[in-house]
Amino acid sequence: MAFKYQAKENRLFIVLGSFFVANAILSEFIGVKIFSVERSLGLPIFDMNLFGVPHLSLNMSAGVITWPFVFIMTDIINEYFGIRGVRFLSNLTVILIIYAFFITGLAINLVPSDFWIHRVTDSGEHLHMNDAFSNVFGQGMWIIVGSIFAFMIGQLVDVFVFHKLKKITGEKFLWLRATGSTLISQLIDSFVVILIAFYLNPAFHWSLQMVLAIGLVNYLYKFLVALLITPLLYIIHAIIDRYLGKNLSQKLMHEAVNEV
Repeated sequence: MAFKYQAKENRLFIVLGSFFVANAILSEFIGVKIFSVERSLGLPIFDMNLFGVPHLSLNMSAGVITWPFVFIMTDIINEYFGIRGVRFLSNLTVILIIYAFFITGLAINLVPSDFWIHRVTDSGEHLHMNDAFSNVFGQGMWIIVGSIFAFMIGQLVDVFVFHKLKKITGEKFLWLRATGSTLISQLIDSFVVILIAFYLNPAFHWSLQMVLAIGLVNYLYKFLVALLITPLLYIIHAIIDRYLGKNLSQKLMHEAVNEV
């Protein structure tokens, strides 16, 4: 059967899938920057002590800006297209992330033009553009592997929990199955990436106490964000229902929850 791009459900899948993939890839590339949540919000720095690790604060990867949207898209896609839809997009995303890092690696190894290498900022600071480019885009292999594994495991857990909760709740309690699945999957995601990238990595070899402390701080932040963005889930759901129409919307959701 030919793919009918005019069909509303097909267009919806393309739009949702595009945002899903784009946010996941963006998260990988902007994630190299570490920022202070407290200072960005104009708050005093937290000073926490967890598992014997002192002076912890909310220092996060910039990837946390876009990852919440990945999980929103996961839940929305799961709602209308089921586990198979999410699994297809998750596998595609992993392939595209690997492809993106491969192309980036090729770009890093290109010989730079002489006139491009040196730049002077407005403040008079001299920058070596090629070194800056390599440092920003040349993430370590351990971090890449950890991120991909965390993404895949997090997605598998998210769709499984969401699907099970929907079997129980039916069309009601969208917030419960969406937020609940995200909180559980993010708990796993928060620790998997750190275990691979910093505990197993001989260049860092963090202690388990450090992994637990940093992972817990990251999860606390993600926990709060997941709760705050719950209303956005309802807004997107309402827009989609209006676009599809009541009959088509219910048909897709019924097929999604009853798929084999």
